[in-house]
Amino acid sequence: MDFRSELDERLMAQVAAIPAPTRAYSDRVTKQANTRRATTMLIPRPIPLPVPIPPLPIQRGARVLMWKQDPSVNEIGIREAFLPGRVFTGPKDARMAIQGISPPVSPNVFGDLIINPITNPTAFDAVHTFAVVRQTLTMYERHLAPKKVPWQWNTGGNVDPLNVFPHAGVTMNAFYSRNDKALKFFFFNTATPPPAHDVFTCRSLDIVAHETGHAVLDGLKPGWLNAGNPPQTGGLHESFGDMTAIFLALSQFDLVEAIIAHTKANLHDKSFLPDLAEQFGEALGKPNGLRNADNDLKLSQVGTEVHAISQVFTGAVYDILADIFAFERKPIAKDDSEVLYAVGRYVASLVLRALIAAPAIQATFADVANKMIAIVQSDGKPAAYKTSIVNRFSVREVLAPTAKELAAHEGVEFAPGIQDDRGAVQDRTRCCGTMQHEEYLGEDESLEAELQQIGANFVKTTNGAKPTRSRSTTRKTTRK
Repeated sequence: MDFRSELDERLMAQVAAIPAPTRAYSDRVTKQANTRRATTMLIPRPIPLPVPIPPLPIQRGARVLMWKQDPSVNEIGIREAFLPGRVFTGPKDARMAIQGISPPVSPNVFGDLIINPITNPTAFDAVHTFAVVRQTLTMYERHLAPKKVPWQWNTGGNVDPLNVFPHAGVTMNAFYSRNDKALKFFFFNTATPPPAHDVFTCRSLDIVAHETGHAVLDGLKPGWLNAGNPPQTGGLHESFGDMTAIFLALSQFDLVEAIIAHTKANLHDKSFLPDLAEQFGEALGKPNGLRNADNDLKLSQVGTEVHAISQVFTGAVYDILADIFAFERKPIAKDDSEVLYAVGRYVASLVLRALIAAPAIQATFADVANKMIAIVQSDGKPAAYKTSIVNRFSVREVLAPTAKELAAHEGVEFAPGIQDDRGAVQDRTRCCGTMQHEEYLGEDESLEAELQQIGANFVKTTNGAKPTRSRSTTRKTTRK
């Protein structure tokens, strides 16, 4: 007997082993079916008319390869992502365009930008940077839909895009420039940790998202970026950049699943989520990236240095995120990843709406905290949401200690805790390139004033008299 015959016999034996209905049962079922068929034939039925099926919409979008976190986060690495909406050669779309990369990167015949990071790292960096900026803008526009997030210069019909330079030059920096309508990411060589290697700031999802956050907030609150605001306003700008990186990570299903698995659903366990810009931090000898959102800093501990101040607000929001996730967790009914994804979206929307509702200039942490409290109440969220916000901001000294006692009352404006001293000047010496950029420090205004004073010395009177000298040509700046 050959193999096939033996196999056929085994199959026949298996079929024979399957229980079959008796002959009497089969006859009864057949009779019932014939009766139903004969009955239904007596009922007139309308002849169905053919309904044309509408054509499916053409699906636009591009698949890309990108760093889903920081290059040093080995467990995440490079993954595939999908960008809805058409992407053009550059890459670019209507809101943003990659600049400084030659030749420009073109989509393939399928409209995708799948670039090998080993054989063509420059093109890969262009695609990755574009993808992170696009994902960040899309994330915030979904929270504000149908409204669009404007760039700061998109007024009076101006629709100029944001220019993005992945390889802007050699320095340890990255920044957003309103005057240049641009995000610029630099690179540098470091021997920390050895061996010597290049660090490209554009390759970090955290750094690109952070700088894009500055651009987004400048479009929504254009009065906040100037150094003439009190230190807490500058802290809100830096904090929004860091929170943008966290919110973007939580908007990615695969990253949310990785966070849950890595931390066993405990957001206060160490993970890549609260650690920001790990590779850049390593180059500076820091163990937890440039900053760690899961911190315990209070306002009384940070002075006027804007990055330090920002960590107080970021830390409070991170604690609120962890509190709400712990409150909403129901592992028996819902997957933890599903819950964390939903909580991340809500907290991102909550913070965004609170920032928009805050004062146009000189906003404080307490201003935004009070708006967050009002929003969770108007959204009809459980009392635990409000309690968490009040407690976390009180512990950080953003709200006065009496806030906990008043938490049960509705519609109460909570008093601020520690406030900036009158006339306090922002210390931006350790900030990212954005906060140190001269266009936000009053340098342009000071230069213009100085030029006007110099020009006044060269204006001759009509009667030939000597020009009147200005009393002072001292250059004033807002730099501390």
